[in-house]
Parts: sequence; C-alpha cells; structure tokens
Amino acid sequence: MSDQHPRWQQLASRQLSVSATLCSPEAPPARADATFRVTMVPGDGVGPELMTAVKEVFKAGDVPVEFEEFHLSEVQNMASEEKLDQVLTSMKTNKVAMKGKIHTPMEFKGELASYEMRLRRKLDLFANVVHVNSLPGYSTRHNNLDLVIIREQTEGEYSSLEHESVTGVIECLKIITREKSRRIAKFAFDYATKKGRNKVTAVHKANIMKLADGLFLQSCAEIAQLYPKIQYENIIIDNCCMQLVQNPYQFDVLVMPNLYGNIIDNLAAGLVGGAGVVPGESYSAEYAVFETGARHPFAQAVGRNIANPTAMLLSASNMLRHLNLEYHSNMVSDAVKRVIKQGKVRTRDLGGYSTTSDFVRAVVENLLTSPLTA
Repeated sequence: MSDQHPRWQQLASRQLSVSATLCSPEAPPARADATFRVTMVPGDGVGPELMTAVKEVFKAGDVPVEFEEFHLSEVQNMASEEKLDQVLTSMKTNKVAMKGKIHTPMEFKGELASYEMRLRRKLDLFANVVHVNSLPGYSTRHNNLDLVIIREQTEGEYSSLEHESVTGVIECLKIITREKSRRIAKFAFDYATKKGRNKVTAVHKANIMKLADGLFLQSCAEIAQLYPKIQYENIIIDNCCMQLVQNPYQFDVLVMPNLYGNIIDNLAAGLVGGAGVVPGESYSAEYAVFETGARHPFAQAVGRNIANPTAMLLSASNMLRHLNLEYHSNMVSDAVKRVIKQGKVRTRDLGGYSTTSDFVRAVVENLLTSPLTA
C-alpha cells in the first residue's frame, strides 16, 4: 500500500502543523524512516484489549506508527513514581499518546491525586474534547446528533484539596481561576471558529456557587465578546442535563468546568450508544492525548472478549489526523463506520452478540476492501 501512495509518505516525512484546533499543539515530525512514535498507556479494565484492537488494525492498514508502550495501573500494583516519570518522559518526547482509563481506587492511601490527574497536571492537559456524533446505521432516541463538549480538566472540583477540619467534617475545595477559565473559553471559541460551528454554550451553577462559577461564567462572557460571529449562551448544569435528554439538537459546542464536563461527557455518550462508541482527546499547548470520550475501565468485561473497540479505534483515527496522516485516518474511521452501518457485526452494548475479535476482524476486512486501499 505504501508504494501506491507516495504522497502520504511525503506528508509523513515533513514537519507537521496544527490539526485538531487552533489551540492544539503541533504534531511532531516523522522519524527518518517516515514513521511516528506514539506513547501508549493501555490502562486498566478492557484498556489493554482495546489497544490490541488498535494495533491489529494499524498493522493491517500498514499505518506508519510505532507505539512505545507503558503499563501504569494503581489497581494492578503497576504504579510508582518511577513508572510515572517514564510515561511522562515518553509523552514529552513523542508529544502524542494513546491512553486507556487508569482506574482510580476509592480507598484513601495517603495520596489524594490519582495518577490520571497527575498525568494531566504535569502535562497541563487542560482541554478535554469529546465530539458526540451519531453513527449512521445505529438508531437511538435522537439520531443525527453532532455536538462537542469541551471540559477544563486541571482544576475545579478535581483539585485534590480535601481535609478533615474537625472530626466528622470534611472540606473539599473547588478551585476556579480567571486564567484557566479564560484559557478554556478561548479554546472553545477557537475550536468553534476552526470547525465552522455557530454557537458556544457555557455550562455552570453560578446561581449557587456565585463566586467560583460566577468567575467561570464572567470569563466566558469576556472571551465571547472577542468572537462576535459566534453566538454565545449560558445554561445551568441541571437544566443542561434535562435539555440534552429532551432536545440535544439545540446545542453545538458546550464549555464547562471539570466535574460538569465529566458528567455531561457520559450523559451525551449515552445519547448515541454509550461509552463504547465516543472518542475523546486532551490537549495542552505542547501535547495531545487520545482516549475514549467516556472514561470507563469496564472491569467486569476483562478477558471476556465483549468490549466495543469503536471508541478507541475512532480515537486512534483522530490521532492519525492530528499527525497529518489524513489518508490513514480516513481509512480507519471509514472501515469502523462501515461495520456499524452494515449492522451485521455488533457488540453486546449495541444489542448484538459479536465479540471484540469479531468486530476487529470485520474492520480489518473493510479496511482491506476499502476504495482507499484498492
């Protein structure tokens, strides 16, 4: 295939430019052999199985990516400062990563910040982007959905600042800063501009958290004034949840603080088929990490060959687009979407009986018979 498409090798071998949004980092250049090195952290639960699916599809499609794999887990006794440093060093070198969900135990063992949160903070992965898009061929209550959730994920309720002030009384601090609120708002409006979208909605609870969410809302409104061509609205988080269920078509791009984003990501994923079908990505000024949109380890499915690899494969396709490997990105996403549309191979979460292996096999078959590879 590589002999038939020299243009894509040329694309891979030159210095690359910004892809996903105006705010996203530049993709790294390819190595001398025209391959890209990408950090891979399979994570917990079905993460390793989903990453195996990605590797199988990439191999079948002759995708010029080489994975540098690290196993980091708090529940499998594979987490340490040394391992975290190794992952961070790899990510900082490669600039691009694929990551499964690193499960966070609920038990307190002396450290409040999970490895997942520490990774985000050390790399300053401030913007999480989840594009919720209906899959042709799979019908849900609301079809033809197309909305984007942008979440600030370095502060807010997930600041890991908790303490017992007196016996039986726990204080948990929510941190909202003007700098980070304006940064995520600008990211959202830049994204809307880049992608040709018409409206940005800020999600908040400023009626109750008047200072914290009030500052977030004020920051969004200030940034909105710099983008007169983009419509700006705001909505209270509880009403937003109801409106998403009743009439999600009213939304385009939504921007919100950390906890609200976590909730809305999962709610919106449920509108189009669940955690198994929605891809996601996180950005800093320098790095890009690709993962599933709704982060679930799905531990009960481990080893049963029933997990849906759609979300991770679509996330992998988005990663290839970020690397300016448009041909390979389209090849992978088109193959996945054809399998969904044909409806013959469906995993249990989509009402079928097919295994993970069945789905991957069908994607590979579609990959090899694609007009792009003909």
